[in-house]
Amino acid sequence: MTTVPPPAAPAPDPISPVQAAALRDGVLPPVEEIRPGIWTIAVPFRSGTADATLAYVVEGTDGVLTVIDPGWASDDGPEVLRAGLRDIGRSVDDIGLVVVTHLHADHLGAAAAIRRASGARVAMHRLEVEALRREHDDAVANDADIATWGVPDDLRAGVVAAWGSGRRIGLGRTEEPLADLLVEDGDLLPVAGRGLRALWTPGHTAGHLCFVDVKDGLLFTGDHVLPRINSGIGLGGRTGANPLGQYLDSLVRLEGYGDLEVCPGHEYRFRDVVTRVRALVRHREERTCHVAGALDDLSSPTLFEVASRVPFSGGIDSMSGFLLASALTQTAFHVDLLGRGDEVRPA
Repeated sequence: MTTVPPPAAPAPDPISPVQAAALRDGVLPPVEEIRPGIWTIAVPFRSGTADATLAYVVEGTDGVLTVIDPGWASDDGPEVLRAGLRDIGRSVDDIGLVVVTHLHADHLGAAAAIRRASGARVAMHRLEVEALRREHDDAVANDADIATWGVPDDLRAGVVAAWGSGRRIGLGRTEEPLADLLVEDGDLLPVAGRGLRALWTPGHTAGHLCFVDVKDGLLFTGDHVLPRINSGIGLGGRTGANPLGQYLDSLVRLEGYGDLEVCPGHEYRFRDVVTRVRALVRHREERTCHVAGALDDLSSPTLFEVASRVPFSGGIDSMSGFLLASALTQTAFHVDLLGRGDEVRPA
């Protein structure tokens, strides 16, 4: 019998009144100074929406700015970032470094434009650069995988478009070099007078980075840990490791930083990363139990049939395109982590 773990803890409360009010009212939060010389600017995904990436601007003792995750390159994003810089009496010309937690367009997108405008260097993990350059080959391999999943005929084209040969994980990056500086686990970022250290946290993508600033009491988590959203897994191209296993291991690494304020890539800042990490681990344990139960109950199922037994939000019957592909891929990660891949039948 498979035992499902107890429910996860509720989402943490926002610690910023202006971010809490913006969330309640469905608007973008204003620019906010969260520490002396460190600001957050909400950069929208699309024109006219409140969905945003939280970009963080860090001023070095030499006056040079570093931007962590500058957001989208399209629609209103770049102008909102420029306006936010004007609000703090600065401009894009003052940026010397753009640091990217991971390769997704809502984090990486504006990096190249900032480099062109200011001469700033762009920094990210080596594995993100490799994934961007491997994008076409990964898409072809994904098409082959999708053909084995047992996706109903009327849904298969949408899955291929979103996850296979139609997918563009790095939308918004348009030029080489993709990075001027490669950042590895433990590296100290070249920001004068600051102590921003990289922490490699693979899972969401293979080269995802968090950044630890012990001096200022801040933990920048990108999409690795968000206050209300359970981050997707394996969304940065193919890898030889199981992204779910990597994600769980990476979550545990953050438990040593429980006294730091969490600065995520979306939603709002919060405290107590340990409780949030444990809730995310329990969520994944619950999914693993449901996958194990499906394998116990079904005889030689397809991956789609296994995923149909997992209680995804809204149920798999409500999904199509990217959401369906992500659900199926994550189901495959759970199957692999259980060591039961031979029980799933290729369609």
